[in-house]
Amino acid sequence: MKKCIVFIFLIINVLANANVKMPLLFSDGMVLQRDKKIPIWGFADANEKIEVHFNKQIQKTTADKNGKWTLNLNSEKAGGPFELIIIGKNKITIKNVLVGEVWICSGQSNMEFQVSKTINAEKEIANSDYPMIRHFGVAQDLSGKPKDDLKAGKWEIANKETVGNFTAVGYYFARKLYAELKIPIGIINTSWGGTNVETWTSREAFQKSDDFKSMIAEVPSLNVDSISKLYAKKMKERVEKIQGTPVSTDNENTFKEFDFNDSSWGELNTPSLWENQPLGDLDGIVWMRKTITLSAEDIKNKATLYLSKIDDEDITYVNGIEVGKNSQYDLKRVYEIPSNVLKEGKNVISVRIVDNGGGGGIYGDAADLKLSLGSKNIPLDGKWKFKVITVKTALSPNSYPSLLYNAMVNPLVPYAIEGVLWYQGEANVWRAKQYKKAFPLMITDWRTKFKQGDFPFYFVQLSTFNEFNGNSKTGSRWAELREAQSETLKLPNTGMAVTTDIGNAKDIHPTNKQDIGLRLAAVALNNIYGKKQVHSGPTYKSQEIKGNQIILTFDNIGSGLTASDNSENLKGFEIAGADKVFHSAKAIIKDNKVIVSSDQVQNPVAVHYGWADDDTEINLFNKEKFPASPFRTDNWEMITANEVYKVSK
Repeated sequence: MKKCIVFIFLIINVLANANVKMPLLFSDGMVLQRDKKIPIWGFADANEKIEVHFNKQIQKTTADKNGKWTLNLNSEKAGGPFELIIIGKNKITIKNVLVGEVWICSGQSNMEFQVSKTINAEKEIANSDYPMIRHFGVAQDLSGKPKDDLKAGKWEIANKETVGNFTAVGYYFARKLYAELKIPIGIINTSWGGTNVETWTSREAFQKSDDFKSMIAEVPSLNVDSISKLYAKKMKERVEKIQGTPVSTDNENTFKEFDFNDSSWGELNTPSLWENQPLGDLDGIVWMRKTITLSAEDIKNKATLYLSKIDDEDITYVNGIEVGKNSQYDLKRVYEIPSNVLKEGKNVISVRIVDNGGGGGIYGDAADLKLSLGSKNIPLDGKWKFKVITVKTALSPNSYPSLLYNAMVNPLVPYAIEGVLWYQGEANVWRAKQYKKAFPLMITDWRTKFKQGDFPFYFVQLSTFNEFNGNSKTGSRWAELREAQSETLKLPNTGMAVTTDIGNAKDIHPTNKQDIGLRLAAVALNNIYGKKQVHSGPTYKSQEIKGNQIILTFDNIGSGLTASDNSENLKGFEIAGADKVFHSAKAIIKDNKVIVSSDQVQNPVAVHYGWADDDTEINLFNKEKFPASPFRTDNWEMITANEVYKVSK
């Protein structure tokens, strides 16, 4: 009897192994790219014969010795629905397959940002019945080595039950394309909040780059478990060196207490994510403390503690008494302090923060970090004491390069696509100058891997966000990153949507994703689909110095330059002489040129426009209502000049 059972098990096992298997991307409801060869691939037994049927086509191939197979269907016109049938030792039928336009949507949280969070979301969702728009959501995953298939993911048809979870930028782009083209549109959403460009780039690209090959040579090529243990060990050692004390939970129960001595702890600038400080890409548990002094009059008033936003979770204490807790990373913390908790003299605010991934710490607007005592506000921004007590052993996407490329892009290769939409850069502002190399490297890498030529690659320039109060005087990392994005337009078949007018200086996630989708669609419609139109705002071309004035010329002026508020004076222009000190300038439009001057600069050399983290007020547009991209006319060294990507050691 036992022999019989074993024999049956072996037969079942052999049959199971013999089954043809398709990548998750090939599933019901999928969209295939029109007017291009259509790569189809999958997995089977070694040397298994494979037959693929689609529309009127039949193609055959044989799996290789590793059981992998691939073939190319001939190009198809837009249409459907069809069935895609794959026959080996078994038969797979994929139903409701459309042929149309396929776009990959990738980047960090602003691409991940869902339709349900955008302005007018309720109305948008109610009016989202578009059976020809399909969305494939790639499950978040990471890997030390390139993977053949995704962790999870499925195609969904746009309707009010599904669209709330679609990438908003991708959906609004797709909706505009569908309105103009009336053919199926597929969007493949592979994105992860808080991630840098390096994790989306393959190991091979770094190895072939003079700028990055020495970096990648030090990165181990291991499985995730091995890398996780190595990373946690190195992170713990690095943190202990920074904070000067061991990473340990010893005596943690005393850290909230009023009389605990935190003099040996390190200091963090607050509000600011610790990823933007020497602590770096840390996930774990961190205590932060702030000591303030209050008068007898202060403590008579109703007290409210404002802690801006905390990524991800907090439990907050005042003088050892818990006053509030929350686990929503993007929610402002506002905690009422019970009477009799505050004291005359010294008072201590203690916050236990759990960071599960991505950004971490107290962040947001400094004005939202305060203690309110009646009509009096005591600012709490500045230096806070900190101690890391736990380092998460799990990897984050930014722990090492290529982790997201391996798990969330490589499995998509070589799916036929029209192009890529990209919204990322916030995580790279600290080393903005190097982004001028890193971002084009990634674009070229993807084009090399997909083997579909220089396919369109359109990206979103970072909108306003006042992360560091950066400007021309102190330097602006955000302005430098925008410049790096602008310079990436030197690559062929690229396009950029400028968003200076639709950001939010106090929110890194602006909710107007509709206009971003429309601006990206305008680029695509003009460049690819024969719908010629103005699709860009003014871009700086050249300057001419005449006496105490600098005269600027622009490309992409459309039907003419204008101020968005119809005022005579443009805002956001600054001018400097050889001393490199910038002064706010008068700027006027004349003959579709901009004339810039200042009484404080008699011999001008250079102009800045919108050179700040927060560039909300700038107002140079063309008459088609596309904003001008921020720029500078000098090539002076900027504050990120020496910041480079480093792997934790």
